[in-house]
Amino acid sequence: MNVEQLRHYCLIKKGVTEEFPFDSETLVFKVMGKMFALIPLERVPPQCNLKCDPERAIELREAHDGAIMPGYHMSKKHWNTLFLGNLPPNLIKELVDHSYALVVAGLTKKLKEELKHLS
Repeated sequence: MNVEQLRHYCLIKKGVTEEFPFDSETLVFKVMGKMFALIPLERVPPQCNLKCDPERAIELREAHDGAIMPGYHMSKKHWNTLFLGNLPPNLIKELVDHSYALVVAGLTKKLKEELKHLS
């Protein structure tokens, strides 16, 4: 999966926006204002940071040694860095879905209601 395919997959999710809050090279995807994916565009090889359940994060790092690592410049407990070229697209999509779901689950009741009513 390349960066553009990943970008498209993130953007088709409900309530998602993309922005550059840190610099002009770090693309961030948010659901209802909360970050769930970060893509450093200038990084070679292509990579992405995704939020992850702490126990699952450890399992993924062990199962995909070198392709999934603790989140670069992020909380190592709650974020993973994925090297996109070393992972199957279906796994990347599954982990984007997981990250998105974790963030949605942590939204306030008000934001969850707003998200529910978005088309």
